[in-house]
Amino acid sequence: MTPVSNTMTTIVGSLHQADTLPASQLRRLGVIYNSYRLIISVFLLLMVYAAVKTDESLLLPSLLQQTALIFYLILSLILFGLFLVALRRPRRQLAFGLGIDVIILSLLLYTSGAPDLQLTMLYMVVVAASFMLLPSSQALIITLLAIIFVIYQQFFYAIANSMSLTNLGDALLMSASFLAVGFLSWSISQRLVYVEKFAARQAEEVERLNTINQEVISQMLNGVMVIDRQRIVLANHAAYQLLGIPDLEASATDSQEKLSSFIPQYQNLVGKDYPLIYFQQQLAEQHSQLLADCLSAATGRTSDFVYELPAAANASVVNRLRVQVTPLKDHSQLILLEDLRREQANVQQLKLASLGQLTASIAHEIRNPLAAISQASQLLIEDVVDDTQATDDPGSTNTNVTSTQQQTAVDMTGNHELYKIIFAQTKRVNRIIEDILKLSRQQKPNQQTIELSTWMPEFLHNYYSEHNVVLRSDSEPAVKFDTHHLEQILINLINNALRYSSHTQTHSYAEVEIYCVQNDVIIDVLDNGVGVGADDIQHLFNPFFTTDKAGTGLGLYLSQAFSEVNHARLLYVPEHEKTCFRLIIPVVSIETDVENE
Repeated sequence: MTPVSNTMTTIVGSLHQADTLPASQLRRLGVIYNSYRLIISVFLLLMVYAAVKTDESLLLPSLLQQTALIFYLILSLILFGLFLVALRRPRRQLAFGLGIDVIILSLLLYTSGAPDLQLTMLYMVVVAASFMLLPSSQALIITLLAIIFVIYQQFFYAIANSMSLTNLGDALLMSASFLAVGFLSWSISQRLVYVEKFAARQAEEVERLNTINQEVISQMLNGVMVIDRQRIVLANHAAYQLLGIPDLEASATDSQEKLSSFIPQYQNLVGKDYPLIYFQQQLAEQHSQLLADCLSAATGRTSDFVYELPAAANASVVNRLRVQVTPLKDHSQLILLEDLRREQANVQQLKLASLGQLTASIAHEIRNPLAAISQASQLLIEDVVDDTQATDDPGSTNTNVTSTQQQTAVDMTGNHELYKIIFAQTKRVNRIIEDILKLSRQQKPNQQTIELSTWMPEFLHNYYSEHNVVLRSDSEPAVKFDTHHLEQILINLINNALRYSSHTQTHSYAEVEIYCVQNDVIIDVLDNGVGVGADDIQHLFNPFFTTDKAGTGLGLYLSQAFSEVNHARLLYVPEHEKTCFRLIIPVVSIETDVENE
């Protein structure tokens, strides 16, 4: 093959492989070009008659010229309306219109007698538009059609009139310029298509990354907020939960109604920003100190502090948050809210591990002498009982009981009481050691999904069927908790309630109430006792603190430890009309938990 053939083959292959504009941009440019055609057709028709009116020496336009211009105007109107109405196959409509443009311009060029600058520019616009709007093969056909018409009409004009090499040269130069303009337009259009596709890919990638980022942020356990110019522009679901603010986006169907009921001034607000506006309004009302601390944080460096939730938010399982404020490059602030329950649980595990090592090393040494003391006290008690029975036996043959023997019997009776005290205290010390060992040996909780509506009645029936314990529940929540830990917590709380209520009334009585507050399950254990003194509340969950002489002081401490390792919270509620110990557990969805398993 010759170099010319190779070049032509390469050019044709490139034209076939060329990309075209996307449909949206094609329609936009198509509307622009159809508008341009309509304006040009009107302009040409008006200019022909305007030239005749200003110059009386000129004759009226020829019949061919008038017919072509009127037909061009009518066809431009039809093509413009059709392109707006008919949305299918826009390239075919554009190809037909560009072909008509070439034919009409060729007729006008023939009537003018020789190529002129105005028609040349209009031809070039048509050629350039064909390479931008049509596939390369169709655009090349339009260009070749224009070249053929220009050269053919010049030959025909030369045959009908007189041969002019100047006009023929102008026609050939015009044809060459068509090819040059077409090649440049094709190059520009390919560049535009590449830029358009690259921008589309970049937009898709940015959208994909934004979606991933939004999903990651929404699934984070830590709360995330972004404040820009005193305005909250981002808050994830964890931030709503940790701060105890209802998430309006969680229920998209009725979020607008919720917002209208909460904030009447935003009743007519439309858009996606209203949950953030509501969040900021609630944050300013419920956590004004937190918002003020975040806004007043030093610029240019990261700062963190611990935020204590106010009393109004204490219904939540969270009571302390670690807040980290990080300045961003655009002068906004990134705020991270970390639930300190996990940190407290880790600290508790370390404390228990240290306690386990300590108790494991000394428990055996303590229990051995303790067992000896307990056994000796039991033997002494039995000896005293036997001697007392022998002295008081009416069938005894010894009738000469001296005063010394009587005094000895009295002393042994007193010793009997002392021995009983020793035995009781050794049992108490043994219970303390067992409780400490139980606490120190605990491992990672084996959390299971518990449906309280069925589990709680069964638990009360197994342990308190003979006691007056009343259960009240207005919901059927499910929680994730170690069942053994939950049993130990409730046994400690209910036993305390029964014991202390018996001090103020003839029979012991306790109540268990179960209800939900936002995303938490609340279990209240109530009694009618005298309650906890104001001075004792701060020591209530300390180890070995008790107001009962028979208690070990480890029941509430153990219960709180079990709660923390299960990410729950145990607290005393002094504001309640009864003595109330409250266990707060995060609620879980049964369906979601089954899917995770």
